[in-house]
Amino acid sequence: MRFGVDEAGKGPVLGSMFAAAVRADPAALPEGVGDSKNIKPERRERLAADIRESADAVGVVEIPVERIDADETDMNTLTVEAQAEALSAVAQDSLSGMVDAGDTDAARFGRRVADRVDADVTVTAEHGADETDPLVGAASIIAKVARDAHVAELAETYGDVGSGYPSDPTTRAFLADYVDHHGALPACARRSWSTCDDVLAAAEQASLGEF
Repeated sequence: MRFGVDEAGKGPVLGSMFAAAVRADPAALPEGVGDSKNIKPERRERLAADIRESADAVGVVEIPVERIDADETDMNTLTVEAQAEALSAVAQDSLSGMVDAGDTDAARFGRRVADRVDADVTVTAEHGADETDPLVGAASIIAKVARDAHVAELAETYGDVGSGYPSDPTTRAFLADYVDHHGALPACARRSWSTCDDVLAAAEQASLGEF
């Protein structure tokens, strides 16, 4: 029995980040498990359901916008905390496994995750582990499906918000339109992101141009 841990939604300007941990025998996982970004949404949802059935335990953690925007933290630390919290939900003494490194120094990232887990676990961290380790790939799928469901909930509240990533024209258009109509950012926006600064600055410039 081993574990794998990964997160989804680290880079978006809208909504929460999610982390997932899967404890399982790798041989019990369904076929086709891998990096969630390379799997179509419908297939991801089916795999997520199959992973939950075949795994010994699954843990999922949500890091909301308020926590992301807090002055006392940063995304590297939040990624460590998210993975550690997800791992803590499935951890057992003497368990070992892999996490997808969310820092340029993979070994340091692994140590930081392990230090935040109460159980005595052995953590190995690698970049791109979701592509090479089936349990990290399984965690990637679980986290991505949770993030997708979250974005769908945002769309039910606000209308089409796109993917939530700064590079998505639909997301940027949503933010600009929301600020134009309400004079402020939506509650789902990560206000500490430079994208939000750009949108607010553009709205202010446009209002000045009206005079």
